[in-house]
Amino acid sequence: MTIDWSDVFLGVIAFGALVTTVIQIGAVIAALRVAREARQMIAAVQQDVRPLVVKVNQMADEASRTLVLATAQAQKVDHLVTDLSRRAEETAAVLQQAIVTPAREGLAIVAAVRAGLGALRGWRGMTTTRRSVDEEDPLFIG
Repeated sequence: MTIDWSDVFLGVIAFGALVTTVIQIGAVIAALRVAREARQMIAAVQQDVRPLVVKVNQMADEASRTLVLATAQAQKVDHLVTDLSRRAEETAAVLQQAIVTPAREGLAIVAAVRAGLGALRGWRGMTTTRRSVDEEDPLFIG
């Protein structure tokens, strides 16, 4: 029997092609399994995440409502402080007119009366001083 080397090499090539084919089929099957498991994991994650997304959306809506209410309350406080400030200024003006202005006028009247009394005392003192000066003049030796 003679061995035909071309048939041996052809057999080795065929065996190599068969092994390569088996390896490729195994790789495709493994990739399909990994893809199926990945799909299952993604579905599980989506199921777990869905309630969290719903809760986050509810929290965002509640935060938005709270922000609107807080803004409204801040505006009310601002209006209240503005009104209070305006009323305090009005009250101060009324007090100025009702109390301070008449008090100033009263103090001016009191000052005028004092000045008048002071002038009368001074005039009376001037007349007594003149008499004493007039009386002392004849006694002056000089």
